[in-house]
Amino acid sequence: MEELLSISNLSIRFNDGKNVVEDVSLSLRAGETLALVGESGSGKSITALSVLRLLDGRHVQYPTGEIRYQGEDLLKAPEQRLRQVRGRTISMIFQEPMTSLNPLHTVEKQITETLALHMGMRGPQARQRCIELLTLVGIPNPEERLGSYPHQLSGGQKQRVMIAMALANEPDLLIADEPTTALDVTVQKQVLELLGDLQKRLGMSVLLITHDLTIVRRYADTVAVMEKGRLVEKADTESLFSQPAHAYTRKLLASEPKGTPPTPSTADAPLLTVKDLNVRFPTSKTWLGKPKTWFQAVQDVGFSVNPGETLGIVGESGSGKTTIGHALLKLTASEGAVELNGKNLANLNQKQFRPYRRRVQIVFQDPFGSLSPRMSISEIIREGLEIHEPDTPVSEHDNKVVQALEDVGLNPEDRHRYPHEFSGGQRQRIAIARALVLRPELIILDEPTSALDRTVQSQVIELLLDLQSRYRISYLFISHDLAVVRALSHKLLVLRHGEIVEYGDAASIFAQPQSDYTRELLSAAFFYQHAGNGDTDAVAGTTTN
Repeated sequence: MEELLSISNLSIRFNDGKNVVEDVSLSLRAGETLALVGESGSGKSITALSVLRLLDGRHVQYPTGEIRYQGEDLLKAPEQRLRQVRGRTISMIFQEPMTSLNPLHTVEKQITETLALHMGMRGPQARQRCIELLTLVGIPNPEERLGSYPHQLSGGQKQRVMIAMALANEPDLLIADEPTTALDVTVQKQVLELLGDLQKRLGMSVLLITHDLTIVRRYADTVAVMEKGRLVEKADTESLFSQPAHAYTRKLLASEPKGTPPTPSTADAPLLTVKDLNVRFPTSKTWLGKPKTWFQAVQDVGFSVNPGETLGIVGESGSGKTTIGHALLKLTASEGAVELNGKNLANLNQKQFRPYRRRVQIVFQDPFGSLSPRMSISEIIREGLEIHEPDTPVSEHDNKVVQALEDVGLNPEDRHRYPHEFSGGQRQRIAIARALVLRPELIILDEPTSALDRTVQSQVIELLLDLQSRYRISYLFISHDLAVVRALSHKLLVLRHGEIVEYGDAASIFAQPQSDYTRELLSAAFFYQHAGNGDTDAVAGTTTN
């Protein structure tokens, strides 16, 4: 196979002089999948962004070295030439679909924009192509979704729209930066198989940036491992997994979510009790602006969480997981009873509910969108303290900020930096620190580990378990990563289309799921996770030969 992309001696540094990529050399052949792996902050995404010269010049110095695409050095190409390449011959799936999609434009407009720009495709032809692309990436009722705006889609649906946009012009090279981060396991499999099919049909090359080594093992031809901006190992996939040469690679391969949640007291009354929770959204309105038809996002959901207990909430994208979390915090209108220590919060207005926000915190799914780019990390974490502890001295607030950063494994000396100076995984830890600093009774964790590599996931799991043990914090853990859910959860709630499919003791459900849907979900998760090993049936907890 001929060489399609060649990166030679690439070095990138921030304007403050800190090296983020140092002397990296890679090559990618036509039709090949090259996986770029490493921990958060290792330089994976910045290396990928440099291929299309998408680095922010205000904060990053101009790269040195060579990036040759079909023999042409893109680092020396004029901007007009780059506009021809971007989205046409080289496309990119960005790590954060929530911030990459335009909130003011519909799904149809955002996809047809790239079709019109590069293919001259407009009108009914472009609309039909949009429907085909949305069908390809597994979005149900694609005709209805054409008029949707990003805020009307779940996190997984946004990610699929991003994939559809990237594939619209059938590029020669697809740069996929964490393409399955926001997707549940069943959709992960569908999307990656889709990319594999398109790759074979089009002869497309894929530069895959991911922290999920299971995906790498199943789909990549070659693997390059980065640590602290340097390339430490490159080999074909089978050789790297069977005989890793570098100590850092061995550390990555040994990382797997594990842990046992601390045993909560069963003598206490429930901290949180939810009864008959219903959430619906208007889908059409009369000419007077009154809702005419509704979409039922959550229907008659009920559960309880004891002090020091974790309830895992799982289900496919769009099942209502995040909507439940938002409803509990009055970020979304709902009906039903929500009791915290016996106090019904459902009837409180926003002003009356404000004191309870200290006791119930949330870590949002998108760490970048939830962190203000105009505030330093110290200001972001301190903001809640200033609201809920206005009379506390500033020095004490600062001490609490330092402690929170240490708790999540970040250097307190970096607290005066801004969100754009941190990797996706580091930003997620900042979001967790912001929630922890108030020492709440309940934290709603909405996909808190989805942006983290496996080694950092393990650290965060250990952190959450330790904090729960010390402070008896309760968690509502929303995730599509069932390996992480299993390590953290005492109870499990399985959702589908906004309704409860199964609810009960987590260990019992993982060992003997009662519902066909739960069995399908767990089978997809754990077969997929151990694909290629052939020795573990994690759903049934048995060993096979």
